[in-house]
This record gives sequence, C-alpha cells and structure tokens, in this order.
Amino acid sequence: MLTTNTENIELIRQSARDFAQTHIRPHLMEWDEDQHFPRPLFSKLGELGFMGVLVPEAFGGSGLSYPEYIAIIDEIAQVCGSIGLSVAAHNSLCTNHILEFGTLQQKQHYLPLLASGQWIGAWALTEPNTGSDAGRMQCVAERDGDDYVINGSKNFITHGQSGDVVVVIARTGKLLDSRGMTAFIVEKGTPGFTSGKKENKLGMRASETAELIFDQCRVSKDQILGEEGEGFIQAMKILDGGRISIAALSLGIAKGAFQAARAYAQERQQFGKPISQFQAISFKLAEMATQIEAAALMTQKAGYLKSQGGKATQIAAMAKYYASETAVSVANDAVQIFGGYGYTKDFPVEKYYRDAKLCTIGEGTSEIQKLVIAKNLMQG
Repeated sequence: MLTTNTENIELIRQSARDFAQTHIRPHLMEWDEDQHFPRPLFSKLGELGFMGVLVPEAFGGSGLSYPEYIAIIDEIAQVCGSIGLSVAAHNSLCTNHILEFGTLQQKQHYLPLLASGQWIGAWALTEPNTGSDAGRMQCVAERDGDDYVINGSKNFITHGQSGDVVVVIARTGKLLDSRGMTAFIVEKGTPGFTSGKKENKLGMRASETAELIFDQCRVSKDQILGEEGEGFIQAMKILDGGRISIAALSLGIAKGAFQAARAYAQERQQFGKPISQFQAISFKLAEMATQIEAAALMTQKAGYLKSQGGKATQIAAMAKYYASETAVSVANDAVQIFGGYGYTKDFPVEKYYRDAKLCTIGEGTSEIQKLVIAKNLMQG
C-alpha cells in the first residue's frame, strides 16, 4: 500500500496553488503571446523552495521527495504549462543530475545556486539529428591535457539562452558506444559556449527553448559528472525522474483543461438548459475525469517508488505515456465542449490544447515510452 505524508503534501500543494494564482495567472497570456521567459518569477519560486525540491537541506534545498514534487508541478501546470515545464526541467534534469552524480565539491558549489533560483539550470542531450537516437550524437569532447574541448551543438534545450549552467552530454568515445559519452557541467560565459536560435513554438511559449553551440569550448576535467564514459548511462537514469516530472506536468494541464470545461458546461445554456445536462457532454466529462484519475494514480505510484529508491523505469514510462496522452485527449475534448469559443484566445482551453502536445514529445516521445515499457516487460 502506498503511504505518504498527506497533510504535508496538501500544505505544499496549497502553497503552489496560491503562488500560481497570485504570480502566474494574471500574466500567463501576455507571456504566452510574447514568448517571454519571466526570469524574476523563478527567484520567487526559489524563495518557496520550489527550485530545489529534491535537493537536501544541506545543499540549500527543500529536502522533499517525489510525491511533494509531483504536487508542486501539478498545481503550477493547472494554471500554466510553460512555467510548470521550466520548473520541472530545472529540478529534474540539470539540478538532479548534479545531485545524483556530482562530487561533493560540485554539489556544494552548484546546488545552493540552483535550489535558491539564483541560477537557472539547463540539460543538453538532444541534437538536430539525434533526438531519440542519442547514441549517434555528433557533439564531441576531446581530451587535451587536463581539459576537454567540446565542439558541436544541441537543440530543443529548455533555458538554452537564460540558463546559467548546463549539464551537457558529449561523445568522448566511439559512435554508438553507450559508454562513449560523458556528462560535463558548463557555465554560461565559458569561452566557446554560446546560445543559438530560440524556437518559435506552438505551445509552452513562456518556457524558453533554444539551441546551444560549442565551438572549441574548453572545460576542466573537474567539470565531469561521475567518470568519463558514464554520460549516457547517467542520462537514462535521470530521465526516469524526468518522465515522472512530465507525467505530473501532463496531469496538471489535463486538470486545468477539465476544470475549465466543466465550469463552462454548467454555465453555457443551449435549448433552455446547461449543456452539462446533455448526455453527449456529461459523458465526455465523465471520460475526462476518469482518465485524469487513472493518470494521477499512475503518476503517484511512480513518484512513490522513485522516492523509496526502487526501480521506477517501467512505471515512470507508463505514467509519462498515459498522462501525456491523457492531457492531449482531455484538452481536445475541452476545446470541443467550448465549441467556437474554445478556438479563441479569450478562453483558456486553447492554451491547454497547445501546451499539452509537447508532453507527448519531450523527454522521450510516446513511441519511445512504449519501447521502454515493452523492453522492461520482456525482462520481467
């Protein structure tokens, strides 16, 4: 049976809800239209402990676990998927990679800066021609004395321009060798490290996504996370937690879309009664609510197993796959319930609809999740 500190989680959930309503909701459409990444907001999130949720208190973090983390992402995403995505990427990818594999010195230096929100973190695995096929990455790091020289590019990187530090996985060995990649910590301002094009996206527009360029970028061997050749293996472990993040993000988007659709269906009158009283609409709402409940239980189970140190690869992939597809389905139905108004920016569901799709793509597409699930089933 799954057991968590329910009272503590509810207090944290309420804190995240209040923050989202006060600091995010009034600005979300302005940020979305302008593709504005609201950097000062993340300092405020840091003050609440939401930028270092999983980081121990000894390193300036909140010292919480995945059930609390899921609640935070869920609540923020119910208001704005973009901000939820940025909080998730910062916590589960860059910050968590340093937490899981960094030396004591690396943790002492970087984690307090990240957990406080003073610094924004980025994580770079994807390249223009190697999305799911990471083994063929072309970004290489060559040893030169006590340094490594990195050359290549990464794309679709959350916080690619605004990030103060990035964990980048580069090839240090042969192509297709799973032990031929290494993770490096690279700070903004390092010579040879620059940002490229910022993507003009369908959704998640307030969460910055950009290209990273490495041109004779020299970093010390002290900036390696773990050992040389462990980068890909580390990345796969980090993605277990990252997929739980995206499941929580998807759950929040689905809840936000559902709540808007339910309220509208109870207010909108047609043929002399609220449209919620028509079976076609009420059944649609019933299906949406059931999908959300199933996604929530799966996500909570994944978070619980991860927090207990258990193997969470399969359930994390299941949660990410199901919750992300649920977000798309629920948002689609929400737009349908709103009818013509759902297609306008005067009502919230069109944004949920645009934001939801990324959840089926980022941190492993739905197709990749099925591969992960199938592989683990055959090994079981």
